[in-house]
Amino acid sequence: MPAVFIAAILLTVLLPIWVIIIGLYDLIRAPRRMPHLRLVAFAFCWAWIEVASLLVAFYLWASGQIKKPAPLNSLQRRWAARLVGALRITCGLKLRVIGNELIRPGPVVVLARHASLADSVVSFFLVAPTAATIPRYVLKRELLSDPALDVGGNRGDNHFLDRTATDAAPELAALSALSAGMGTDGVSVIFPEGTRANPKKTARALEKIGGHDPERAQRLRNLKHLLPPRPAGSYALVSGAPTADIVILGHVGFEGLDTFSGILKGIPNDDPIYAWMRRIPRGEVPVDEAGFTLWLDNTWLQLDREIDTELQARAGAFVESRSTKS
Repeated sequence: MPAVFIAAILLTVLLPIWVIIIGLYDLIRAPRRMPHLRLVAFAFCWAWIEVASLLVAFYLWASGQIKKPAPLNSLQRRWAARLVGALRITCGLKLRVIGNELIRPGPVVVLARHASLADSVVSFFLVAPTAATIPRYVLKRELLSDPALDVGGNRGDNHFLDRTATDAAPELAALSALSAGMGTDGVSVIFPEGTRANPKKTARALEKIGGHDPERAQRLRNLKHLLPPRPAGSYALVSGAPTADIVILGHVGFEGLDTFSGILKGIPNDDPIYAWMRRIPRGEVPVDEAGFTLWLDNTWLQLDREIDTELQARAGAFVESRSTKS
């Protein structure tokens, strides 16, 4: 927390210096995009959003409201909305969303694609845009390094998954408990891939799966853009809410933004981030774990095809626009 406060103050005090130096650097290296200046500008916004969120969290704690769902949910929604707003202003983020009304009514479990450092924040913005939805997130424990997420997330109904745990049973039990008892305002969210996808990770994952389940590896061999889903966590979350429908959250536009260098190359992006949701009735989802794994694999293959179709359409539109300009 002290580091966030110090960063916000230093970025503010040194504002004229870093704007001039980084701005001149970008004018020489990438004058049309100004990527370094955009990222530092976002860091400036992020630091003050963190400071504001921590101050609000302190007020909620001092006034005895920190464990109440309504103010805590409001804090989490505003934190995500401000970060998305900062990405729009500094990095040119544009969003086009289809089907976000399918989140309601609950209970629902959202299985979301994970492609970048930003899509988890954007997904929160999408699934909980109003106080009518109370999200429960499965996130990796490493994200606790973000102070506002640590303070707010640990006091809300979220679970920060220990991916290095040698005994998976307690983690899976925690996921089942997380989604249990959701009402019509409840939504649980998990990223079945477990980490950000790229071709090297997909190849390694398929090789690992092939070592103990060749049939499944063969089934998933046609994945182009997604990692093979990890069924255990998703099955535990879905099993905890036996009446919940499933919502699949796909998106395109974050490709290549899974590393810092990729972000520098990819901002600003002329194409909007396009996200879509598809709701699946619970009766179409197998109850047993083996059947669920097969269903999840086929669902992920379908999502991969949808992503591939959209990316090919974007590539075709880009080539056509270049030809027209020529």
